[in-house]
Amino acid sequence: MRRLFGAVRALRSQDTAVLFVSHRRAMVRRMVSRDSPALLQGTSDMRVCFTLRVRPDRLGEYRARHRDVWPEMRAALTEAGWHNYSLFLSEDGLLIGYLECDDFDAALAEMARTEVNARWQTEMAEFFVGGGNADERMRPLDEVFHLD
Repeated sequence: MRRLFGAVRALRSQDTAVLFVSHRRAMVRRMVSRDSPALLQGTSDMRVCFTLRVRPDRLGEYRARHRDVWPEMRAALTEAGWHNYSLFLSEDGLLIGYLECDDFDAALAEMARTEVNARWQTEMAEFFVGGGNADERMRPLDEVFHLD
């Protein structure tokens, strides 16, 4: 059974299990088959944080672009397993990203196979210090503390 960052309760009947997962302050209720090998389906094992640098002269436009992320890009991220994804930007251009997924390398690889990601990365490359595609430079930081 996967490790969760919260409490798990399962109420079993003959054919189904109702799984309650207290996961990062959100209560999730899932109906699954009693014989299901993956009672915890839909929960994420990895929490990923990364940093990048946005060019200070492009901060306003970077923010504007992210207020209107293409629906097909949002859908591709979700389909690739990216959940609870957030970006935070400081006034000096430090960009901090956070997401949850089952496997970060697999989630990146899945996005790399999509046409919408190729278009997005091409359009966004000019915003980053040093240029290049952000998704090729994302390196997870080591988590040194967690309080759930």
